[in-house]
Amino acid sequence: MNTEENETSKEKTTINEEQTPVEETPPVDDKENEIAELKVKLAEANDKFLRLYSEFDNFRKRTAKEKIELIQSGGEDIFKSILPILDDFERAIKSNAETTDITAVNDGVNLIYNKLKSTLTQKGLEEMKSHGEVFNADIHEAITNIPAPTEEHKGKVLEEMEKGYSLNGKIIRFAKVVIGN
Repeated sequence: MNTEENETSKEKTTINEEQTPVEETPPVDDKENEIAELKVKLAEANDKFLRLYSEFDNFRKRTAKEKIELIQSGGEDIFKSILPILDDFERAIKSNAETTDITAVNDGVNLIYNKLKSTLTQKGLEEMKSHGEVFNADIHEAITNIPAPTEEHKGKVLEEMEKGYSLNGKIIRFAKVVIGN
């Protein structure tokens, strides 16, 4: 009976082993590989982030430096265009000391004035017309009010004490005016 029992127990063991499903666990190597891959991807993402951040920081610093340089040298163009007019004034002053002809001096000063005016106009400076216009607080600065000589002069600019100017459409100096009331 012993042999029969042994065989029977062997069969039972075999049957038990066949009936119990064995769960397959993934090898530990696959999980470790996946973790390693994720770590590599994380390191790459961090590296890209740091490079992008550094590029942006450099761009910001470079832009700030360029703005400062632009502000410091922004008027260079206008000064270069006015220097010849300054030279003309210096020649006129020398000429004034030697000449007795007042009309020549007057003509010279008028030429220099027109040259300066045309240079500034080329750079975008415009005179604002105020005399005879209706007072507008957006472009005029009232110095005083005087009685208007006629009814149609009330609320209008009777005299312009200082001209107003705009640069490329933006008012840079309001006209100082006398208004009739």
